[in-house]
Amino acid sequence: MKRTELKIVINKTIQIALPLFLGAAILVWTYHGFDFRRVWSVLNGETNYWWLLFSLVFGVFGHLFRGWRWNLTLAPLGEYPKLSNSVYAVFISYAANLVIPRVGEVSRCGVLAKYDGVSFSKSLGTVVTERLIDTLCVLLITGVTLLLQSGVFAAFFAKTGTNMSFLSGLFTSTNFYITLICIVAVLVMAFFLVRNLTIFAKVRGILNDIWTGCLSLRNVKNPPLFIIYTISIWACYFFQFYVSLFCFDFSTDLGIIPALVMFVVGSIAVAVPTPNGAGPWHFAVITMMMMYGVNKEEAGIFALLVHGIQTFLLILLGIYGLVALPLSNKKTKKTVV
Repeated sequence: MKRTELKIVINKTIQIALPLFLGAAILVWTYHGFDFRRVWSVLNGETNYWWLLFSLVFGVFGHLFRGWRWNLTLAPLGEYPKLSNSVYAVFISYAANLVIPRVGEVSRCGVLAKYDGVSFSKSLGTVVTERLIDTLCVLLITGVTLLLQSGVFAAFFAKTGTNMSFLSGLFTSTNFYITLICIVAVLVMAFFLVRNLTIFAKVRGILNDIWTGCLSLRNVKNPPLFIIYTISIWACYFFQFYVSLFCFDFSTDLGIIPALVMFVVGSIAVAVPTPNGAGPWHFAVITMMMMYGVNKEEAGIFALLVHGIQTFLLILLGIYGLVALPLSNKKTKKTVV
């Protein structure tokens, strides 16, 4: 094997193995000593499955709005993919992220390139812009939530060892090391993504197209609709989480503000490159639920079951997208002929 090929294999292995190992390690640490028999007890008679199913409706609509919004940003570039293809591509992208975090952003551009002839590089630019908008949304929601619950966040930072006033005991805090590892993992994944994108741009000469895609937002024909879609996406994400609180007796009385706080820390934790945020998301949500008086075991059950059902939904939607794409496009071809 040539040196270049070996380097590629090593890089790919790191990109696949690191997220899996990191997520598994944090999950093992978070749930060490946990009585998993209690989970089955909750599932067998202490779970309101109607609320659980209702929460998934918001999850589906969040992805639908994202697909519809994507078409708005592609139109200024002269790209007009089928609306259903854009939605299916989004379904597939989130399922792909369960295997290799952040690969979904690339895969969905590939889907439209294959079925609608959309420029891969330009659509990738729109996805980059989309992620920047998502980041701004998270920052905005976080800022509002910090103002509403500043005391709870201060306690959370202290408990996770990230409050600078706790430097004296900083390096003895296991929670601090978990947080530090998550931050390092985000930086490592960002390094690989930027480097791969740079290499790809040099080889294919597509950097200009990517930049054009990034700027597509300036020429969106219906800005109010774009804003409505964006608000709807994040409203759906929040209500998917909020409704999940009503599934269990121990979380049903927490209220909308605690739900918003937990949603914020969970959204930030998902930035850590693990499959669907597994591990960091559990760690953050459990820690925050305990701030509101939920005991550690019940908080662990909530995080495990809610994250599990949300992940299962992503898998189902991904499979549906993979099956529906060729079928729906085949029908279209037959109709044209």
